[in-house]
Amino acid sequence: MLTRRHLFAGCGAIVGALALATTITGAATAAEIKVLNWQGYGTDEKWAIDAFEKKTGIKVTHDYFNSEQEMLTKLRTAPGTYDVVLMNNIYVPEAAKEGLIQPIDENKISNFADLTPSLRDSERFVMDGKHMAISWVWGLTSFAYNTNSFKQAPDSISGSFDDTIKPIKLTWRDDALEAVQIAALATGQDMNKPADLPKIKEWLITTLKPRLKAFWSSEDEWNKMFSAGDFDIGTYWSGSAARSKKAFKLPVGFMVPKEGAIGWYDGLTVAAKAPNLDGALAFIDFMVSPDFYVPWDTNVGAPASANAKANAMLPEDAMNRMVLGNPEIVARVKWMAPTTDDQRKAYQELWDEVKTAIAN
Repeated sequence: MLTRRHLFAGCGAIVGALALATTITGAATAAEIKVLNWQGYGTDEKWAIDAFEKKTGIKVTHDYFNSEQEMLTKLRTAPGTYDVVLMNNIYVPEAAKEGLIQPIDENKISNFADLTPSLRDSERFVMDGKHMAISWVWGLTSFAYNTNSFKQAPDSISGSFDDTIKPIKLTWRDDALEAVQIAALATGQDMNKPADLPKIKEWLITTLKPRLKAFWSSEDEWNKMFSAGDFDIGTYWSGSAARSKKAFKLPVGFMVPKEGAIGWYDGLTVAAKAPNLDGALAFIDFMVSPDFYVPWDTNVGAPASANAKANAMLPEDAMNRMVLGNPEIVARVKWMAPTTDDQRKAYQELWDEVKTAIAN
């Protein structure tokens, strides 16, 4: 299943391969690494893998997960299987505490100095002075909309569901945490510690029940439903919106509402018993380099890079410079914080009740 921030392999193959082939350095002693990631999320771009393999002789294979909990389960149950693991920042402390990942020698990452310090040195990536993850990309979870459905671009969550002109058709990701956090923003609460869950439940039911056309769980589903005209607006990721517009030529706009948007950042980690440590570090180094990121974003569409030098090399009209590079917009971002087991349980129970109410 194609899922989060899905990137279709092959876009920009020639430009990307040529750029990488001239800049990737180093080689590992072993001939293979295995990467655990969302499917279609950058690391499995065919043009990039081909260039990396040609230069280093290291074959790159992938395994995929459909949720962060599944990712953690794979690490717990299959030690010694994976080398590089994509991990959202809020899960890195948990993985480190359990011994699922190992410290990374930043001296082996040649692009380390160019990474944005606030992301690179985040307390969720650095523990006891050791880097447990290398910051890779960041982005937003908010709303994307059909520009043909709105005469004026929406700028608030509440204003996005004005049915006075015509009924609004909505799609929503089937994810409890995301649903609660968006509803918390809409109801003026702290999205990381909402105090009034009944109010969130009421808002979700009232908003979704008359408008929801379908839930989605992958970018492939989102794009197909959008192309078919099944909805006007829906929850989405910033990098995904950029790809939908760039790679698929869809009339997609992305909104960072006045109420705020969910901010997230992802890192690349090395599994605790990685079979090929040197290969893993070489792969991470080129994944955070401008030589990979610029063609990835320019030809395919991507989240914003943690590498400041890479972002600065993007075309001036690139969304990651125009939108995510706008200080006024970035000021609206509310960054995700780790959630407790009790929170996750409460959110899941609330979300299940919302879905039941919608279905009835």
